[in-house]
Amino acid sequence: MNKALYKPLSWVVGALGGILAGQVFKQVWSRVAGEEDAPDATDRDYTWRQVIIAAAVQGAIFGAVKAATERAGAVGYRKATGDWPGDD
Repeated sequence: MNKALYKPLSWVVGALGGILAGQVFKQVWSRVAGEEDAPDATDRDYTWRQVIIAAAVQGAIFGAVKAATERAGAVGYRKATGDWPGDD
């Protein structure tokens, strides 16, 4: 199979990963903070600490989910084609 097929697959997997990461973050934030929505950087009702912690947690979750979905996509591609997408 052509490795060019991996690129569109990675876009789909990435988009699904973004959706999943958003849902995971919302659940984590709701359980940890007891609030439905995380604070925005411009929300004056929250402290610097609250805003920075929310952003750090969100970034960590998005990074982990992105890595997991990209890895799963690469493994799935290898199982389907026998090729690893990063190999030339």
